[in-house]
Amino acid sequence: MYEVVSEISRWAIPLFILIVPVVAAARGVKVFEAFVEGAEQGFALAIKLIPYLVAMLVAISVFRQSGAMEVMGQFLGPGLARLGFPVEVLPHAILRPLSGGAALGVAAELMKTHGPDSFIGHLVSTMQGASDTTFYVLAVYFGSVGIRRYRYAIVSGLLADFVTLVASVVVVGKVYGTGP
Repeated sequence: MYEVVSEISRWAIPLFILIVPVVAAARGVKVFEAFVEGAEQGFALAIKLIPYLVAMLVAISVFRQSGAMEVMGQFLGPGLARLGFPVEVLPHAILRPLSGGAALGVAAELMKTHGPDSFIGHLVSTMQGASDTTFYVLAVYFGSVGIRRYRYAIVSGLLADFVTLVASVVVVGKVYGTGP
């Protein structure tokens, strides 16, 4: 069974890339012209998104370089440790709503230090896969369609990130028999 699934996985994307243009051409779609038009729209969208991305990256850089993350770790560390939340994971928890790349870098460093099969390794892996980059979504996706007033999106996204964080600690602790 593993071999069958592996073979399907290997051929799924190449077949999809082949089948879509063939079906489109059969339906009378001018495939090349449609591709070029889509690429042009994608490029225009990328240009429109640059200010949002730059603002987000500058904010993340200022947050990290100012030492604010270390101060938060020192301030919140003792309370979090009593709850079974390792203080080492706090930078990942803070960065995940801001930037997937930065959070992935922190997760990789934590796994390099503590090991991928440690409680911390399992915890950051679960957090990385179970949460989303709230501010990235707001900046890029909302910005791309011109939404300026986020209303409850920030609160909802951050609440979902917090619930994911708590659930990750509880579930990883129960599944691997460590933590809280």
